[in-house]
Order: sequence, then structure tokens, then C-alpha cells
Amino acid sequence: MLCCLHLHFLRYTNLKILMINTHVPHNNVFFLLFPMPLDYHYFQSEVLSILNHLYSYNATYLPNTQEQTQMLPMSCILFLNVSNVDRAFGAIFGSEITRKFGNTLPEDTFHVICNGYGGQSFGAFIPAGLTLELVGDSNDYMGKGLSGGKLIVYPPKDVTYDRSENIVIGNVALYGATAGKAFINGVAGERFCVRNSGATAVVEGVGDHGCEYMTGGTVVVLGKTGKNFAAGMSGGIAYVLDEDWDFYTRVNKDMVSLEPVEHKYDVSLLKDLIREHVEATGSPRGKEILDNFGEYLPKFKKVLPHDYDKMLRLIAQMEEKGEDSEQAQIEAFYAMKNAANK
Repeated sequence: MLCCLHLHFLRYTNLKILMINTHVPHNNVFFLLFPMPLDYHYFQSEVLSILNHLYSYNATYLPNTQEQTQMLPMSCILFLNVSNVDRAFGAIFGSEITRKFGNTLPEDTFHVICNGYGGQSFGAFIPAGLTLELVGDSNDYMGKGLSGGKLIVYPPKDVTYDRSENIVIGNVALYGATAGKAFINGVAGERFCVRNSGATAVVEGVGDHGCEYMTGGTVVVLGKTGKNFAAGMSGGIAYVLDEDWDFYTRVNKDMVSLEPVEHKYDVSLLKDLIREHVEATGSPRGKEILDNFGEYLPKFKKVLPHDYDKMLRLIAQMEEKGEDSEQAQIEAFYAMKNAANK
């Protein structure tokens, strides 16, 4: 069932009564808020109230009974206008999701489509279940502390410039991210994914110091990088498209090595991430690479930290001995620690 709520009625509707209407099969209701985007800057409290009601009063019932079991949120799409004065957009709503549901929600449970200019720290700390899709561009620190949510950024469909050669998000995006995904149809500024420890990101170019101090996660760069890429990178993996065969001149090689993308796991992961990027953003650049993947694959370089590579090999050895994944990681950690102390 598709339930459509018009935004200009929402401010005058008793949402609590609407949400607990027992004649509506709540677990199958999909809320699409339209037709005109609501201006977040002027109606921030109303927007937060709408989103809060949409998931606070949805109850799932056992078959043929009225016994309330678990409070589950309904899927929701909301259209908003944002500007660069809306800093840390999504953080408050994300905190409410975490407080009520922890990290248990599936992807895209709440999908907020924003038009305009994302302010500083757009999408900061958002958790699993919340997707922020920005049609426009974003300021610095986008996705700071990303904690399981999803970020999608792309320019308006009618732009005439080459998206893959223009900056669409600012500096220090995904700083300290721990989980989640980000798909950016354009170029990022400096220090992209600095201190990332678990998020997955696809971008079409980065400035200087990309993946600096990264300790985990996966990054795909479908274009050029700036200088000093992977400085202090001790974990995680990056796949970088090197069409001009000069990427090695811009990599800080103190802690990482460059390898061709040859292992079937790497090839499959890379292709899947590019496909997901195209589906999320409509990227022409990504589509071109997918359509000619066999031609582009040899041009990708895998950036792998030395110690991380050793750790992965030790984990594989432990698993071959019959250890489960978690125990294998613990054993490998202590093996690395003991080797370092000798």
C-alpha cells in the first residue's frame, strides 16, 4: 500500500492519530512526502516532528491478535530544500534513530532527498537506516563520523559540465567514519576519508592527502588524486583508477604498496561498488567504466598497507586452521603484536 501525505497538510494533521490507525497495515505502508520540497531552514522543527511521528507510532502485531510486539519504523521518503547554513544536517534525527533502534535498521528505511547546498558536516554521524541524498553540492566535513548511514551526492541532472572533473564536496569528507556508504558523483576536496576506519566510499577524484591515516574501510577513486595519497594509511584498501600511469608519483609509499587488481575477490568487489555507485548517482563516468570494465580493470591500482596485508594473511592462516573469523582476528592481532615487540 502506498500512503501519500502532502506536505502542506502535515502541519495541520494530528500525525499521532494517523499513525496509530489500526485499519492501516502499518508494516506495509510506504510514506512519500510530496509534491513540493519543504524548506528545512525555515521549518526545521516541523520536519523533525514529521520524521519522529513517522516512526514513533508504527506498531507491528502478531497474526490474528492485537498483541503489540515490536515497534518498527515505516519506510519514508522526504523531500527538502537545504542551504549551506544548515550545518550538521541529519545529526539530530540520526541520534533519535540510534536512541530508539540502535544499529538495527535496514538500508534506506528513512530516505531524505535534499536539493541545494549542504552545509558544513552534512550527514555527520548518521546511523544505519538513514539515507541522505543531496542533489547539489556540499561543504567541508560531509559525512564526518559516518556511523552506518548512506550518503549520495550528485549535481542536478541538467548540468552541462563534466561531473567527474568538478568538485562537488569540500575538504575532509568522511573524517573518522566508522561504517556506512558514500557515493559521490564528482570530485572531493583535500583529505578525503582521513581517519576512516570502516566506511565504504566511491568518488570520482580527490584532492591532496586522500585516505590519510585511514585504518579501515574501502575507497574507490574513479579519477585523479592529489599528492601525498595514503600518508599514514595503516588499514583498509583503496582502488584508484590510474589512466595516465602516474599515480605512483603522488602516493606516499612509507606504509603502503601498489598492486594490480587481479584477485577475483578484488575484481568482484570493485565492479560491485562501481555498479552501486552508478545506480545511486547515475554517474556517466561510472557507467562508462562498467560498460568497458575489461578495458579499465588493468588501469586500476590497489593501495594496500604493509601491516594490513600481513594481518589479512595471518587471519587467513588462522581460519585455515579451523578458527572462526572473530577468533582468527584476535589470534592474528596478538601474533602481530608479539612480533613487533621482539
